[in-house]
Amino acid sequence: MPQPDAGRRFCALLALAACLAGLPAAAQQDAASYPERAIRIIVSVPAGGGVDTVTRLIGQKLQQRLGQPVVVENRAGAAGNIGAEMVANAAPDGYTLLATAPATLVVNAALYKKLKYDPDTFEPVAVMTSSPNVLVVRPDLPMNSAQELIAFARANPRKLTYASQGNGTTSHLTTELFQKLTGTQLLHVPYRGTAPALNDLIAGQVDLMFVDTAAVLPLQRAGRARVLAIASRERQTNLPEVPTFEQVGVAGLLSSAWNAIAAPPRTPAVITARLNTEINAILSLPEVEAHFRDLQLSRVGGSRADMADFVGAERQRWEGVVRSANVTIE
Repeated sequence: MPQPDAGRRFCALLALAACLAGLPAAAQQDAASYPERAIRIIVSVPAGGGVDTVTRLIGQKLQQRLGQPVVVENRAGAAGNIGAEMVANAAPDGYTLLATAPATLVVNAALYKKLKYDPDTFEPVAVMTSSPNVLVVRPDLPMNSAQELIAFARANPRKLTYASQGNGTTSHLTTELFQKLTGTQLLHVPYRGTAPALNDLIAGQVDLMFVDTAAVLPLQRAGRARVLAIASRERQTNLPEVPTFEQVGVAGLLSSAWNAIAAPPRTPAVITARLNTEINAILSLPEVEAHFRDLQLSRVGGSRADMADFVGAERQRWEGVVRSANVTIE
């Protein structure tokens, strides 16, 4: 198993010493010996999805590197709130972590009138992977470009239907942002997840959808759906022919499906820093990078501060969309 080089080990030891210096004696002892038992990662979505798949791979490698069992447990429901609440109330000792899609950390506070946890209080660990969202249309839709679709939608308000994974999901909010930026009005058809929405799209029951690249690429390659534009800053190597929204004249439309690991509020920084270091090392392993490429995912990584900045920017963007579109969930 590849190990960090001597320089990285030295930097990690310095970071550990700095964190320990600011902790009480009892906490120092606990943090210095972490982990001493099994770590549980609560996945806030059902088994089999992107977050679950990535977390299980990371968890397997963490177990090998840390020498303790890493157990992945799915606690789905209420747009991730059930799993998030569970972790928010767990002991802040690094033995219970949250693996989540954007919802729990970014938009649920704006969507739900009452939450039993505060997303701001989670301790960042690391963003694992990301996949940009794309505008995909049914294969027989008589528009060959995003510009043609936008022009038609402007001239024919609410005639085009769009699918989403459900009210308040990334696909829903991305389409709301699209409508705001393009001055269009589409008819929303919410589903309960990605699979049924895509099934109706390729069957011609709905006209279009925003969904992440990893979910739609096989359909694009098989000719069962067509991708017209991608909500990223640059074109993607797996879809080189697809322009960005910036390139088709829609500035500011950026959206991705990403997943991250966070810790309960007040988890000592020395523990989250250790986890961050290990996860970054795992993300750099050649076999992990190859696996992510097969899944059409991009590794992210970075520092805990990077994750905090990223989540803050995402929250500002999507809470603005929630407010302007008046999206609420009881």
